[in-house]
Amino acid sequence: MTTPELVCSSCGRTYSDQWRCQCGGVLDFAQQPLPEYDRPDPGQFDTRDGLWSFDMFIPVEKGPSLGEGMTPLIPSSTWDAQFKLEYVSPTGSFKDRGATTTISHAIACGADRVVEDSSGNAGAAIATYAAQAGIDAEIYVPAEVKESKLRAIERAGATPVRIEGGRQAVTDACIDAVESGDAWYASHSWSPAFFAGTATFAYEVALQRDWSVPDAIVMPLGHGTLFLGVYRGFKALSEAGWIDSVPRLLGAQAAGYAPIASELHEVPEGENDVADGIQIREPTRKQQLLDAIAETDGDAIAIAEDAVQTELDRLHRKGFYVEPTSAIAPAALAAYRESGTLAKDADVVMPLTGHGMKT
Repeated sequence: MTTPELVCSSCGRTYSDQWRCQCGGVLDFAQQPLPEYDRPDPGQFDTRDGLWSFDMFIPVEKGPSLGEGMTPLIPSSTWDAQFKLEYVSPTGSFKDRGATTTISHAIACGADRVVEDSSGNAGAAIATYAAQAGIDAEIYVPAEVKESKLRAIERAGATPVRIEGGRQAVTDACIDAVESGDAWYASHSWSPAFFAGTATFAYEVALQRDWSVPDAIVMPLGHGTLFLGVYRGFKALSEAGWIDSVPRLLGAQAAGYAPIASELHEVPEGENDVADGIQIREPTRKQQLLDAIAETDGDAIAIAEDAVQTELDRLHRKGFYVEPTSAIAPAALAAYRESGTLAKDADVVMPLTGHGMKT
């Protein structure tokens, strides 16, 4: 396998295999692959290889796969929107998209052991795809991690490492292990390969809508692994000439953990502990997220706990058995419509990001 060149978004240094630039900046692939042909007939597009059916846009070569991607896109009259059911992914969350590409990249870089820090879903996904590839994994988790997510990590044969303190303490401990040892950092917030995987969400939405795009995508926003990936995916489709416009990207952050929303608005006091999957105070790619919002006429708002709980109950009653963090997107949709940010009849797609069995 070949390893694509990486470039620092801050200083321009290039690398073949590095998790962070010497200057501290984040790295991205130097080139975004684009097809040199017109968009295919959606009815003739072969999707049997899941998200890897879009390998013409993916900068890494295919490695371990469990059939991830091509999740259903279904309309809901209750929310007057379309839901993309990411929670039916192999490990129960959209993080499988990034895990398959990240572990594929790790293998191309010669890794035989990976480490990751995660509050749950990303760790379970990286552990599972590392197991599929036959490489060792250690997942750094908060000491109070949910038992269901801990079991998912352990059953894949990975070693969980519990860290006391907040989410940042977990990341710091994992980085210390990377810099003092010989493990490859399979980070869902630092690795550009992870975002190449989550970008496939955009390719699928466009295909499932016959190469049309909605007015807006409303989605949870923590580290922004889905948000930024979706932006890059639609941007690549636009540059390839396969779509005519990029939708507005509207983020939903948990109150008390809203560093992006607080740059744009006054945010409510208190903490939202229901949407625990996005309790991130220092997103790794904060400036890139703000740029994506600006470039798509998007926005980010903070959502209180009670609004998320209300939507979670509604989702469950309607047959969408999702984990609590998933419910922040429909809660934000209501807020965006109420404020006039979104027209009442706007065409909207929302991901339901994680399965309820993981709570």
